[in-house]
Amino acid sequence: MKEGIAEKQVCKRPTLRQPLPYWPLHHCPGCNHGIILRLIIEVLEETGHDGNAVCISGGGCSARFALYLDIDSATGIHGPNTAVASAVKRIHPDVLVFAVQGDGEIGAIGLGSFVSTAMRAEKITSISINNACFGTTGGQMAPTTPLGMITSTSPEGREAEGTGFPFHGPELIAPLPGVAYAARGSVHTPANFQRSKGLLKKAFQAQMEGLGFSAVEFISTCPSNWKLSPVECLKFVEETMIKEFPLGEFKNILKGNEAA
Repeated sequence: MKEGIAEKQVCKRPTLRQPLPYWPLHHCPGCNHGIILRLIIEVLEETGHDGNAVCISGGGCSARFALYLDIDSATGIHGPNTAVASAVKRIHPDVLVFAVQGDGEIGAIGLGSFVSTAMRAEKITSISINNACFGTTGGQMAPTTPLGMITSTSPEGREAEGTGFPFHGPELIAPLPGVAYAARGSVHTPANFQRSKGLLKKAFQAQMEGLGFSAVEFISTCPSNWKLSPVECLKFVEETMIKEFPLGEFKNILKGNEAA
C-alpha cells in the first residue's frame, strides 16, 4: 500500500448471520427486512449480546428471523409473541430477549398481548416492522396502512370513516408506566440506519437495566405489494410513511433521558 493512502474499510459479514446457502434470505428484492435483520445482528454484536440473547419471531415476512440468527431462538404462533418472549425472560432473567413481529401482528392478532406485555412492564424488547400491509398474504390493508393508500382490500384507498385511522404502536404504549422505552426508526438511508441502531441499543439497554418494557418499530418498504420500484418505495417512505409515522423517541427513561 502506498504511503499516505488509507487502507480501505471492508464491509464484513456479521458473524451471527447463519451461513449461506443453508438459510438464504426469502425477502423480495427491494424489501427492507434484510437490512433490519442486519441492523439487529450488528447491534447484538456491538453490545456484546451475541452469546446471551434469545429471538422470538412470529408470522409473516419476519417469521424466519429466528432461522437467520445464530443465537437461541424460536418461532412462536402468529401474534402473541411478546407473551412467548415474556415467558422466556421470566425463566432466564439475565438473558436479552426480543420478539420480532410485523405491524399486522402487534396491531391486530397480537394487539392484546403487545399492550398487556407493556402494562405488566415485562423486561423484554419488541421489534416491530411496519410495511403498511400484510406482506406475505396478498398485501391486504393492515392496521398501519396510511389513509388513502391502495391495497388489495382497499382498492380505492383507505378511508377513516369505514376502516379507521392507522395504528401507531410506539405512541400507543408510551404513556403506560410499565414502558421504559418506545421509539420508531427507518433504514431507507444510511444515516437513518445508523440512527436506528442507536434506538435499538437504547431499547436493549433499558431491558437489561430492568427498567421495563421496551419497543422499537422500524419502517420497511414493500415493493411487491406497494406496486412500486425499489427506488419509488424509498420516495414513498419519505413522503408518505414518515409523514404518518414520525421517527424518533416517544419515551425514554434511561438515566439522563427522562421523557414522556
